[in-house]
Amino acid sequence: MTVTLKKPSNMSNEDSSALAPDVPSIVRGVIHDIRQKGDKAVRSYSEKFDNWSPKSFKLSQHEIDQIISKVPKQVLDDIKTVQHNVRTFALEQRKSITDFEYEIRPGVHLGQKNIPINAVGAYVTILYIPEKSNLEAYTVFSLSYIPGGRYPLLASAHMTIVTAKAAGVKRVIACTPPIQGEIPLSTIAAMHMAGADDIYILGGVQAVTAMSIGTETIDKADFIAGPGNSFVAEAKRQLFGEIGIDLPAGPTEVLIIADQAADPALVATDLLSQAEHGPDTPAVLITNSRQVAEKTLVEVQRQLKILPTAGIASVSWDCFGEVHVVENLDEAYRLADKYASEHVQILTTNPREALEKMSNYGALFLGDKTCVSYGDKCIGTNHVLPTKGAARFTGGLWVGKYLKTVTYQEVTSAKESGELGLLCGRAARVEKFEGHARSGDIRASNFLNKSFDWLEEDAKT
Repeated sequence: MTVTLKKPSNMSNEDSSALAPDVPSIVRGVIHDIRQKGDKAVRSYSEKFDNWSPKSFKLSQHEIDQIISKVPKQVLDDIKTVQHNVRTFALEQRKSITDFEYEIRPGVHLGQKNIPINAVGAYVTILYIPEKSNLEAYTVFSLSYIPGGRYPLLASAHMTIVTAKAAGVKRVIACTPPIQGEIPLSTIAAMHMAGADDIYILGGVQAVTAMSIGTETIDKADFIAGPGNSFVAEAKRQLFGEIGIDLPAGPTEVLIIADQAADPALVATDLLSQAEHGPDTPAVLITNSRQVAEKTLVEVQRQLKILPTAGIASVSWDCFGEVHVVENLDEAYRLADKYASEHVQILTTNPREALEKMSNYGALFLGDKTCVSYGDKCIGTNHVLPTKGAARFTGGLWVGKYLKTVTYQEVTSAKESGELGLLCGRAARVEKFEGHARSGDIRASNFLNKSFDWLEEDAKT
């Protein structure tokens, strides 16, 4: 039996949708304009949304060098450390993906190759946080439809670009928006150090579309990776098929499973660490201890009085925070699997039990010595993860997303080719595919000296 101590607020979808723009329609219009007008449209939208229209959106090597020279040494050292972690893990993932060839029958060779995508577009997002500090901030939907940004998210460069290069991608085109009309210095340093081949100061739908279809000055990519606001996510959705995408993205999510030994102050801290992402971040606690649940609720309110980002975190907590008390941890794992949350943190006496008991999550964070913030910023696993229940059927961004797993086949045995020809003919005719059947027939005829009526008719004519 589950007892819910906190539910999401009663703000209805109708209340919020009345204020929200028609994102699909707006994105469709931007994509159409860029298809028709290329760079001219890209510049127009960059001026409109980001007040940004330099002579060239692409940074030269000289400009990149100048930018990096302005970044503090400690920041550069930290970027190197984090990227080393991400690269090391991604390379280990790459080792786990192997090519193979198998002789299924004598002279019948089947094989698999994993080929890196040729060109990837990396969108390195910027976080927008509005000035408002109360529930009205929710109606702004800052992460949902404000195209510009205020705070650099360096980790997006590590996760998208480093991982692509570890996979063997030859060319990475990277875009990031300006911050209030200024170049984000540390972000550029991270993009360059990650291995980006071309860097553009360009944001939003215009950046994703330009990389997806190509313009006079921006090369076309085959695949787009990186999180963004709902405009960026919608652009990726509409362009999918024309290009590949990492995965659809929604607001960041966190779910914590805690037992009676968990520290309520730590639980509250970790819930709020994700709630500060934006005003629409689900933060869920499931525990088998009512005492931990109640103390966490008190602790959340205490911390919200002193947290610098409380203006946003409090909106997420009020609107999307949940606390559930269950009878035991098995019930907690089952309930958590129904949420299929992006981030699942296990604060229990035996955290590794979750590896066996759970199956639906973007990433697991085991024990009180780790946290979701480590995954977001520095530990080495990828932070581009499935949201909105997508963890039921997919994992997050990883080195394998940048690889095409392809197959090949070769038959070197005349006898086996003939036998396959007979099998193919029978199988194809069951499905009424006569052309396919004849591809098999002619090989059976050649290698088994077998006669077919249609071949005899061809011979007569």
